[in-house]
Amino acid sequence: MIVDCHGHYTTAPQPLREFRALQIEALEDPSRNPTKDWVKISDDQIRESLEGAQLKLQRDRGIDVTIFSPIAGQMAHHIGNAVTSQVWSEACNDLIYRVTQLYPDNYIGVCQLPQSSGIPPKSVIPELERCINELGFVGCNLNPDPSGGHWKDAPLYDKSWYPLYEKLVELNVPAMIHVSGSCNPAFHHTGAHYINGDTTAFMQFIQSDLFTDFPDLKFIIPHGGGAVPYHWGRYRGLAQDMGKPLLSDHLLRNVYFDTCVYHQDGIDLLTKVIPVENILFATEMVGAVRGIDPETGHYYDDTKRYIDNTPVLTDADRAKIYEGNARKVYPRINPILDRIAAKG
Repeated sequence: MIVDCHGHYTTAPQPLREFRALQIEALEDPSRNPTKDWVKISDDQIRESLEGAQLKLQRDRGIDVTIFSPIAGQMAHHIGNAVTSQVWSEACNDLIYRVTQLYPDNYIGVCQLPQSSGIPPKSVIPELERCINELGFVGCNLNPDPSGGHWKDAPLYDKSWYPLYEKLVELNVPAMIHVSGSCNPAFHHTGAHYINGDTTAFMQFIQSDLFTDFPDLKFIIPHGGGAVPYHWGRYRGLAQDMGKPLLSDHLLRNVYFDTCVYHQDGIDLLTKVIPVENILFATEMVGAVRGIDPETGHYYDDTKRYIDNTPVLTDADRAKIYEGNARKVYPRINPILDRIAAKG
């Protein structure tokens, strides 16, 4: 089975976007603030948004299941306040739940957290619990920079995050590190801010002893780990200079990387530098890069092609990347995958 651990509902129906526009307009007049019940989307609209886009690509490219979450770039935790973020997150998560109910053999839910800059991270716990316990989701996306490119909030090793980490461990779910849109003009959101966020999170983990405190906590760093694999020697050396253990002991029992790297040489590097046990298959489709690579004639985000073609991996390695590692990192998917597999 091939499990894509990184999909976003980027083709969500237009009423969701109209609801967000109303939310933003209401920041000037809170009396006009819409509730999530304003969003009216039919099952047919959901089907139409997927059948000709993400679901078609999933089938065409031989992917069985996608771990699916709201549009990362639209989480936009820097917009409005905690109430704005709460209502927006609930609306987005409810829509993901409906997708998982309409396509239970294709999509498994991961939630957006209602983070807001300057608000303690523990405030998101009720929505996390709702999504895991009531909606059947298997993880969450965690934004290390809810200020949207200005990095105003505490680093990930700060004790203010600890109540959330305790809950993640209690629920037995991982968090994918994922920034959202950038309101800093210096950082293009998918080309700079996303990669900055991934790389910064990894460095924060190196600086800390977070996983001594939380040995069962698990994070996925997307987009191939940002700049980390390319500068693996730098990070190994920095950890050594700081007196930290080897990265294999310090981080790699808790931190994983996905394969959202959009060229063959990048995947070859990732799979050569990072242990295969720490790599999860992912595409991010339809996501940051949607075009066709003129050098290959194939879509940039058809990452399965790169995994299949890299000379670095054995068939046993590919089995870990495609399914085995996802089962390990997202343990709540196991009964879902077993059910799907039993259907043949």
